[in-house]
Amino acid sequence: MTPRPAPPPDLAGRWLTKFFTDYLAGERAASPRTVASYRDATKLLLTWFKVAERIPPEKLRLVDIDRPRVLRFLDWLEIERCCSAATRNQRLAVIKSFCRYTAVEQPERLDQVTQVLAIRQKNNPAPDLGHLTGDEVKALLAEPGTASARAVRDTVLLALAYDTAARVQELCDLNVADIRRSTPMTAVIHGKGSKIRYVPVMDQTARLVADYLDHRDPHPGLGADADPLFHGPNHSRLTRSGMAKLLARHVRAVRARDPGWAPGLPVTPHTLRRSRAMHLIQAGVNLIYIRDLLGHADVSTTEIYARADAETKRKAIENAYQPLTPDVLPDWTSDTSLISWLDSLAR
Repeated sequence: MTPRPAPPPDLAGRWLTKFFTDYLAGERAASPRTVASYRDATKLLLTWFKVAERIPPEKLRLVDIDRPRVLRFLDWLEIERCCSAATRNQRLAVIKSFCRYTAVEQPERLDQVTQVLAIRQKNNPAPDLGHLTGDEVKALLAEPGTASARAVRDTVLLALAYDTAARVQELCDLNVADIRRSTPMTAVIHGKGSKIRYVPVMDQTARLVADYLDHRDPHPGLGADADPLFHGPNHSRLTRSGMAKLLARHVRAVRARDPGWAPGLPVTPHTLRRSRAMHLIQAGVNLIYIRDLLGHADVSTTEIYARADAETKRKAIENAYQPLTPDVLPDWTSDTSLISWLDSLAR
């Protein structure tokens, strides 16, 4: 029997397996969400090779992942899939990370990898920092009411989303045990990169949360450390799309009652986070504290909120302003010496 030929040593499938298991999960200890993000980007790349280049995943080799093909893949994302520049940049970052990994394992490919790493990211348009006013937030939080268990859940969820300025996934990941019912109440937020931050809950919101915990039905088969704080049907964990839908439902109800509420502003779960940040800046809270509340790795990320708040800037300039310009400038036509001097110029 003729022995089966050995597979090429640079099959991409082999290196992708090592990249996900040995590098991401092992060496970097990446969070499940990070691994899932890398997985989705890789699936798109493999799909593009199969459709556009007629190279099936099982035959894809590292040598095929070169600069011209990566550039065509990025164009495909923007043109065919209508992806934003931010999404394009994220997919490119995943490809670069994989190429760096394979370059260490196969130094002979360093020249090809260097060409891929030289692909530049596209500039993102400035983020839209539209936010709700304090009165608009108050109206939205009062909308769900307390007429049913679902209404109470929605009220507590929206209040906690605004109060903690947590990301939508961070809210969905909250378990009952993540609420510390001491004084003051604290929410343990599991953020990006497996980072944990402890966010104080304001008194009024704390009373809502405490009453919600006292009356909610716990999951019959889970302990507090795994029981979702906010659940959907059949005690399943609330998802990002589920929270977006319930927020959209209450936004429609508020606008049906008050057509002038937040005109022209698309209200998403992130809008509550952004509104909280802007309100803290307007209240004069130090950027370092706001950075810690939002879970930003660097204060430069938080500074975009300060730069966007024109009203706070105007008030700061007014407070530091010293009036140096005279109230009324003198009428030059009444200055006889100036008139005489001007007449002399024409002689």
